[in-house]
Amino acid sequence: MNRETPSAPGKLWGGRFREPTNVWVERFTASIQYDSRLFREDIRASQTHCRMLARQGILTEEEGRRIAVGLAQVEEEFLQGKMPFRMELEDIHMHVESRLKELIGPVAGKLHTARSRNDQVATDLRLYLRGEVDEWSEGLWQVQQSLVTLAGNHVETILPGFTHLQNAQPVSLAHHLLAYFEMFGRDRERLQGLRPRLNRLPLGAAALAGTPFPIDREWVARELGFDGVCHNSMDAVSDRDFVLELAFIGSVVMNHLSRFSEELILWSSSPFGFCELPDAFCTGSSIMPQKKNPDIPELVRGKSGRVTGHLMSLFMMMKGLPLAYNRDMQEDKEPIFDVVDTVKGSLRLYADLVPGLKFNKEKMFSAAAAGFTTATDLADYLVKKGVPFREAHEITGRIVGICVEGNQTLMTLPLSVMQQVDGRIAEDVKDVLQVDASVNARASQGGTAFTMVRAALERARSELEKRS
Repeated sequence: MNRETPSAPGKLWGGRFREPTNVWVERFTASIQYDSRLFREDIRASQTHCRMLARQGILTEEEGRRIAVGLAQVEEEFLQGKMPFRMELEDIHMHVESRLKELIGPVAGKLHTARSRNDQVATDLRLYLRGEVDEWSEGLWQVQQSLVTLAGNHVETILPGFTHLQNAQPVSLAHHLLAYFEMFGRDRERLQGLRPRLNRLPLGAAALAGTPFPIDREWVARELGFDGVCHNSMDAVSDRDFVLELAFIGSVVMNHLSRFSEELILWSSSPFGFCELPDAFCTGSSIMPQKKNPDIPELVRGKSGRVTGHLMSLFMMMKGLPLAYNRDMQEDKEPIFDVVDTVKGSLRLYADLVPGLKFNKEKMFSAAAAGFTTATDLADYLVKKGVPFREAHEITGRIVGICVEGNQTLMTLPLSVMQQVDGRIAEDVKDVLQVDASVNARASQGGTAFTMVRAALERARSELEKRS
């Protein structure tokens, strides 16, 4: 194995050490390759911390001004891509401080008064994820908006509803689509519930025990848009509940998208033929020219497993950690950043994909009429004539059995045959067994009857208009 010369001394924390860090340790422990995305949050929090130190007399006004000007220059260099990343500087915090020192000299070291990288990274991560929570919420709203618009065109489009992937009862397509509206609505509620727990300021907790300097944490919290401060300094630096919660919500979002993806994959397949996906969201085969593959739904379905895997890795990382900060917690960023990117990208794609879906109404209706989907209506018909439901269920089952044996449907089976099973069945049963009649019979609250679906659409539109 090749041996390289150890790196030179000069770490910002290096006063205690007499030997340079092993180069392999530097490479193994560095996080700059992924936490560089926190640079805006790091500089924003540092600017606010600097202003607080000057307000409290911990820094002089001139020191505060020089640090603030230097930080603005560092930020501009980051934005212009002029900041070189160096493994020996480990993370985004040390990159900022090191470059600040190069620009303004030793006074840069005063910026770290009354703080630690422990409370610094917790603050940066909360600031960053707070913005992502808002973007997820917007993405979910856009998907919901797309679903409501599409559903509005298909209130009277009928397809089979399934249980166990077997024809069960006919339903309105709009009713089916609005089920996903409800799922994504709960996801938005979960994000709204997380935000106040996420939006607490750790800065000022320092390494774990607080600081002897007369800082004003409440002022910093207000300036950075936090709802308040983390009340316990040890909890402030060691808490990653907000990361776990966001990863959980992301897993649920992806689970919902995956279920929708599975249905679109099935519906767009040749055996179903219920719908066609827009060309812009599909690819072809390199060998079979007739193919149109549902790549985006398949990839979203696959990525849902990766997001859930990240949730599990985060739980395993945190489960045995003593208070307070441990270096294990550096491992929270790669998974949560990937969760953030995957969920955001998936929502964006579905918001654009849904409006382009085209449905084969005739094929869906034909499928809805097959498989004895109105058998429950026959049982309900008998119940309305005073037959106990369990008896009605048994009678209907016998009639379905006769249909299967004779290759008949409930609509084509002669009335006389039905009456041989039960004489209470009359001519009006044929009206009950119509597919559209079956759909509209289910007018209970939350049901699939067209009147109820239209009411549900109005309620959904109203909810979307109320978004913050």
